[in-house]
Amino acid sequence: MQDTLYQLASLLPGDPQVFWYGAFASLLAGLGTSLGALAIFLIRRPSQRTLVGMISGAAGVMLAATFFSLLEPAIDHAEAHAVHSGSGVTIVLVGMFLGAAMLFGIHRSSPHEHFEQGREGPANSHVSRLWLFVIAITLHNFPEGMAVGVGFAGEDVANGISLGLGIGIQNIPEGLAVAVSLLAIGYSKPAAFAVASLTGLVEPIGGAIGAAVVWLAEPAIPVILGIAAGAMLFIISDEIIPETHKGEYKTLATFSLLIGVALMLFLDVLLT
Repeated sequence: MQDTLYQLASLLPGDPQVFWYGAFASLLAGLGTSLGALAIFLIRRPSQRTLVGMISGAAGVMLAATFFSLLEPAIDHAEAHAVHSGSGVTIVLVGMFLGAAMLFGIHRSSPHEHFEQGREGPANSHVSRLWLFVIAITLHNFPEGMAVGVGFAGEDVANGISLGLGIGIQNIPEGLAVAVSLLAIGYSKPAAFAVASLTGLVEPIGGAIGAAVVWLAEPAIPVILGIAAGAMLFIISDEIIPETHKGEYKTLATFSLLIGVALMLFLDVLLT
């Protein structure tokens, strides 16, 4: 993957490799959503138990990626340039809470629909269920794409690739879940695949923005990484875990999350 990114970047003007790495990696991660959605043409509709296990595993991947690919390098970078011990980690934590607050504000002001909990946000009778699903997944995918983009901060290619792979892997069950949910409310397989794929394409936008900010404002890297981490932690705690623990498969959801964490730890070790 690293060689592929380098070859693609070499075809483009200029030499902002951090930006191009982040942009391409987030694009590839976003395509994981399309890969997952493609499964609706190949397999029968998965059971609720299967979906809970897959989505919980994806949450575990996200959780590990947040700490080891975002918060840890952010703290290392901040403390290395800090005047006083502890001031660097404080900056990162400020960014983390800022990222969570930003996502909280967006969720409160944007109507969207969950797979289990139903409609959230301000009442809006003019928005169809289809677009409520699209909004919900878009709210999830943008900070994920941004996280991949900023994962290459400091030209840490191994960290960025590890994070991109992790997000791409967790996008696969998410894409399948979106497509299956759209089938359940009456949309055809081609329409469900198309909409699920489009929700994944917001990740390259977030990735390009995150990578551009890192490239143009390197001193702000700890805060930017903290913001991406806070946004992802908000999604995991406020959205995914409540969804997967709402029904009868709570234990499955817990152990699937642990498996996802273990998978991301292996990826992090193998790619560094």
